[in-house]
Amino acid sequence: MAARFLTLADVTEVLNISSAQAYALVRSGELPAIQVGGRGQWRVEATELETYIQRMYAQTRSRIASGEITPSQAADGVDG
Repeated sequence: MAARFLTLADVTEVLNISSAQAYALVRSGELPAIQVGGRGQWRVEATELETYIQRMYAQTRSRIASGEITPSQAADGVDG
């Protein structure tokens, strides 16, 4: 059975980003998460992470369609 909740370390691995970037996504509310336990460790529901990923795909498609970025820039991870 797959885990329902992921740690921020799991999120960093899935998205291939730094821990600071994952924390910023959570703190900004862009990636919904909850704090659990006495030390308030962050947990992200796996479905929320998938929803975030799909939202980013849609946002990228929109930016390509508007000409804001080119498909090659999106593939290379280059912003505008």
